[in-house]
Amino acid sequence: MVTNAASFGRSGVHDFILLRASAVILACYTIFMVGFIACSSPLTFEVWQGLFSTLPMKVFTLVTLIALLIHAWIGIWQVLTDYVKSTALRGVLQFTFVVTALSYLAAGIVIVWGV
Repeated sequence: MVTNAASFGRSGVHDFILLRASAVILACYTIFMVGFIACSSPLTFEVWQGLFSTLPMKVFTLVTLIALLIHAWIGIWQVLTDYVKSTALRGVLQFTFVVTALSYLAAGIVIVWGV
């Protein structure tokens, strides 16, 4: 059996499950944030900082960021393997995306845990 090192999951089924799980996490985070903004009538800096200073919100935000990066990676990988036929160009584009995604993750960690 040939395995693809560029795929996040081990197979198409794993990618499918990762996509659905990350979509559920992203939907839950979006619903929570929309609900919080709708229910916080005077949305001030202190209220916003209070929300993000709690440990569960920090963990929920980081899990959501990781889910977003997994979701994006699988989508980018599928698009690049379908439409970019040049292996060298596809490798450069995948490398660029991975570096960008890891820098977003690092920035997210610094921002979330810096509150």
